[in-house]
Amino acid sequence: MVSGAFDVVVVGAGPNGLSAAIALAQAGRSVLVLEAAPTIGGGSRTAELTLPGFRHDVCSAIHPAAMASPFFGTLPLERHGLAFIQPPVALAHPFDNGTAAALTRSVGETAETLGEDAAAYERLMWPLVRDADRLILQLMGPLRPPRHPVALARFGLSALRSAEGLAGARFDGERAKGLFAGSAAHGFLPLDRPATAAFGLVLALFGHHVGWPIPRGGSQAIVDALAAHLVSLGGEIRTDAPVRSMAGLEEARAVVFDLTPRQILTIAGDELPARYRRTLGRYRYGPGVFKVDWALDGPVPWTADACRRAGTVHLGGTMDEIAAGEAEVWAGRHPERPFVLLAQQSLFDSSRAPSGKHTLWGYCHVPNGSTVDMTGAIEAQVERFAPGFRDLILARATMDTAAVERHNGNYLGGDINGGVQDLRQLFTRPAPRLDPYSTPNPRLFVCSSSTPPGGGVHGMGGWFAARSVLRGQG
Repeated sequence: MVSGAFDVVVVGAGPNGLSAAIALAQAGRSVLVLEAAPTIGGGSRTAELTLPGFRHDVCSAIHPAAMASPFFGTLPLERHGLAFIQPPVALAHPFDNGTAAALTRSVGETAETLGEDAAAYERLMWPLVRDADRLILQLMGPLRPPRHPVALARFGLSALRSAEGLAGARFDGERAKGLFAGSAAHGFLPLDRPATAAFGLVLALFGHHVGWPIPRGGSQAIVDALAAHLVSLGGEIRTDAPVRSMAGLEEARAVVFDLTPRQILTIAGDELPARYRRTLGRYRYGPGVFKVDWALDGPVPWTADACRRAGTVHLGGTMDEIAAGEAEVWAGRHPERPFVLLAQQSLFDSSRAPSGKHTLWGYCHVPNGSTVDMTGAIEAQVERFAPGFRDLILARATMDTAAVERHNGNYLGGDINGGVQDLRQLFTRPAPRLDPYSTPNPRLFVCSSSTPPGGGVHGMGGWFAARSVLRGQG
């Protein structure tokens, strides 16, 4: 499998695997990245899924974490073709009365869309935005002593609450509650669970600090830039190179897995002690997604103007509706009115569709391993806030949880976050260790979204794993 000796072999060419490889190559290590699929990317791939000329993001689409990433910020990715587009509205959240709340880079401008809760929103977000640089470096990594304890404590007082509890205590109206609920629901958890407020706060913080940007040309542009930079440092990438066992990797001083626990057990279980294997075997995976991509004859005919200027649109109406739907999914059921996440890349990136045509990207949460077709329920939610939407559909491509997993083997059962991200498992993923990127075997390391800080395209798991390799291997 591996011809020639390398200091480190990275298994998996997603953003975390490529980031680990880059950090190791920067430190002078010879690095080989092995990718099972024909193309690199993991959750950051772009393809013509519907009709010729319509370029769809297969998995991830909108990238606030990439823009906020402390590691990506050190890399010259723009030299390798990566460019981000900032929609005028990062996120729009429409309501049944034809209006929408809107998250923009400006805290004040966002607050103006929230009616009676404008001042309350500013009081909540301004201190966090002021401390953004300090908070982001602390939050996008493993649990460790804080460099800025006052800023982190201020964040924690709100973040450790449930999303419903924080919104209920801070806001009076449905607009602010709905906007916050949609962001908090990115955590794939019931909104009455402790610490679900953290997801809403972090995503709003990203929106104000760095925006919710779109990579020009598609999410593939992020990994293509990472790969080009790795090659410029002397790293090597091989595709169509699945790793099914440790055979052939013996000469590498270290192996870094951009994989989730179940896959690591399959490949390297015999090289790990029984206690650690049992811990990985108990690792919990979360709900999955059902995804739809559309080729459209024109832009979505939203009733609310803010939605026509937004890169991302959340569909779910009130906090109560969103919370009820997420609770249903967690209980293993499929809500009649699911919370739907949409991205409108072609409104701002003409490379995504033929002239005058558009793409639309969307998904809803479903129980892990679900085989239920949610196309009708998702399209009903779009039609609810954009009457006439169905008349614009030229073609669609759908993926249930099994298809999502086929596109990216790390998405077991459709779980795009690499495992449940609750208090029990957020900082102890994949196992409770002082260094979560290491394993009891000094040659083996983990860098996937099953390590802190979890899901998202940011490369931070890879960066921290590389630091762990360098500490352990000298």
